[in-house]
Amino acid sequence: MASAFFRFVLSFAAAAAVAACAPSTQENATVGPAKAPVATGAASAAPATAQPLASRAGMPDFTALVDKVGPAVVNVTTSRTLSGGAGMQGPSGDPLFEFFRRFMPPNGGGGGGGGGGPEFRSRGVGSGFIIDAEGYVLTNAHVVADADEVVVRLADSKEEYKAKVVGVDPQTDVALLKLDKQGLPVAPISTTNALRAGEWVAAIGSPFGFSNTITAGIVSATERSLPDENFVPFIQTDVAVNPGNSGGPLLNMDGEVVGINSQIYSRTGGYMGVSFAIPIDVAMDIAGQLRTQGRVSRGRLGVGIQEVSQQLAESFKLDKARGAVVTAVEPESPAQQAGMAVGDIITRFNGKEVEDAKDLPLMVGQTKPGTEVDVEVWRGGKSQTMKLKVGEAETSAARAASPASGPGAGATGRLGLAVSELPPAGRRALGVDYGLVVERVEGVNADVPLQPGDVIIAINNQRFRSLDEFNRHVAEAEPGSTVALLIRRGEATAYVPVTVGQG
Repeated sequence: MASAFFRFVLSFAAAAAVAACAPSTQENATVGPAKAPVATGAASAAPATAQPLASRAGMPDFTALVDKVGPAVVNVTTSRTLSGGAGMQGPSGDPLFEFFRRFMPPNGGGGGGGGGGPEFRSRGVGSGFIIDAEGYVLTNAHVVADADEVVVRLADSKEEYKAKVVGVDPQTDVALLKLDKQGLPVAPISTTNALRAGEWVAAIGSPFGFSNTITAGIVSATERSLPDENFVPFIQTDVAVNPGNSGGPLLNMDGEVVGINSQIYSRTGGYMGVSFAIPIDVAMDIAGQLRTQGRVSRGRLGVGIQEVSQQLAESFKLDKARGAVVTAVEPESPAQQAGMAVGDIITRFNGKEVEDAKDLPLMVGQTKPGTEVDVEVWRGGKSQTMKLKVGEAETSAARAASPASGPGAGATGRLGLAVSELPPAGRRALGVDYGLVVERVEGVNADVPLQPGDVIIAINNQRFRSLDEFNRHVAEAEPGSTVALLIRRGEATAYVPVTVGQG
């Protein structure tokens, strides 16, 4: 989980990364843009009055903001031990084994024999901010994912503390840490409800390890929906964020946190003018659940949905393209028990209009399990309302513990591989659009330098965006031929040739 685990991924058609920023508490600090010079002459006798930012002379001044919030911004460093495992015990002198061994040198030398093979230390860096004087810190889930040790360094005193990971929520990319330290400076928390496109915002974080770096820009949009991100209405800005900014706060001109910088859109891996932040309202709700329950609970309907296009709206005799059309209903789910059916268009949920299909998962997810709600659907050319008791979504931890099944497990039999899809949080961490995680290696390729946990990101120099697409590439290869798999392992990337079996 080194710098590569910063969070370069975004399922647009490019990689994405993560960003950060943070706030503090000096009660009397004045934060905001520079005031306009006082007019001379008779008008100067009139008292100066505050004016909107756009009408004030000169560029905004962020110095007071830094003074107010800077002390509450922290640097987060992580480390974990990676074992080479059985997959690393290859033939002596194999250049692929040598590549992995040299790219990620073992911690303390040595390695090898008997048990799990050589061990490697992977390190990462991110940002965070203090939300409670008792030592609670918010950051990104991908910053601390799978870490053996998390260390937080304070901005003003440079003191370092080992942090306890209270909990993580991969779906929103929020993590809550706890320091054994009290009386800490706290970042003022705002709300995202009043945030508007066009207003100035700033980020403080540790890009590339440079602590308390501030960058600024404007809000480009609010409630932005991103692919594979069903529970976060992102804030889009043009604030420059880079590796190491992950988990830091996004600030308004009053020096209050309005979001956690989380992703960037990039074709190069670096900042290109588009960054995304998790709204602070979402993050604080997640933090509260992690603090009190140690987990996050979300509502669930048990339906598959898709967007309602204009053509679909016309075919369903709907007045305009709105809502979410049901494409599947899970057996014994809350939706089925309420009488929902394939072809229903959900137009209102719990009193709120469903303008777009992407709105529904967020509405349902934010509803407490067990809550009884009214759901309005369009069926047979007219509206009808059904009562439904919201279920509880399976947690990410439970999903991770479940054995691989279905097409994701063992579907690449011609290669002797059992694989599963890399989840969105893992894609962000590795900076890839899509990948397949190796679960098991056997058969014709049992001796190749692959091991559980390796991520396949290309085959014969061709990227793929689904397991089916990957399997099509494998099916096109002749039995007995060799294909090259591009593999990510920690920070290392290498091609591994594998033999295509008979199938």
